[in-house]
Parts: sequence; C-alpha cells; structure tokens
Amino acid sequence: MDRAQKEKVVEELGQIFESSGVVVVSHYAGLTVAEMQDLRARARDAGGAVRVAKNRLAKIALDGKPCESIADLLTGMTVLTYSEDPVAAAKVAEDFAKDNKNFEILGGAMGENALDRKGVETVSKMPSREELIASIVGCIGAPASNIAGAIGAPASNIASILSTIEEKAEAA
Repeated sequence: MDRAQKEKVVEELGQIFESSGVVVVSHYAGLTVAEMQDLRARARDAGGAVRVAKNRLAKIALDGKPCESIADLLTGMTVLTYSEDPVAAAKVAEDFAKDNKNFEILGGAMGENALDRKGVETVSKMPSREELIASIVGCIGAPASNIAGAIGAPASNIASILSTIEEKAEAA
C-alpha cells in the first residue's frame, strides 16, 4: 500500500469515526471468510457496516475525532463495526459474538463516550431508532383515539337518556 492509498484509507476512516453513532472494536482472529461475510451481511441488513483496517492508520484517523478514546483498543487483529444508528452496530456485534466464539468484543465509542465490553452490551439492549419512532407514534396515536372515543361517548349517553325519557313518557 503506497502513501496515497494510506492517506485515502485514513480519510475514509476519519469519515467513519465522525459520522457514526456507534463504533464497536472487536478481535476477529480465527474467523473464517464465510463468518466475516456473515458479519458484513448482518451489519448491512441493520444499516451498518464492517471495516478491517491497519491499527496504525485507524489511530491516525482517530486523532481529533469524537471517539478518539477507542485508540487504546486498536491492538491485534481488530475489526470495526459501525452505524449511524447509535444501537444497530452494537446489536449486530453482540448477536454475532454469541454465535462465534472467535469474535471478541473489546469495547467501542458512542460519540465522545467510551464504551467498555459491558457498555457495548448495554447499548445493544436499547431500542433501535425505528423501535423508538414506532413507540412514539403509538403514544401520539393513542390520545387521538381516546379523544374520539370520549367525544362519541356523550352522544351515545344522550341518546340512551332520550330513549329512556321517551319510554317513561309513553308509559305514563
């Protein structure tokens, strides 16, 4: 890899570190090509991506970025799992680690917040952006249906009262 290619890789990694909601650093020694392809497919399906890069170049790219704290994790055979959604990459990494013993999560970063192994696990258990949006829409929609029910209820009460009055008038 010549200098121009290295500069391009550093620039690409810098963009990843700046724009990602979460970056998870893991060791992947012992994974087969098929297993790595599976990890990439899972990340892509969740809206994230996987990147293997030289640790030295990744450390250069981290300089001055919000997630600079993960530089210490970049030792050995590391792979970066990242996504704009602050939860997606962590979920993908956690699920993949459960299925593959050779995939060891070291930690990561969520913006400026450094995450240790437990931190990544905690983030992976949080609801995703889509799940949060769905619950918010559900909460917004619920009061509207309650209001419609409340508006419709008095009309039915009035109708039953009127019919009761009519019945009493006819009986008398």
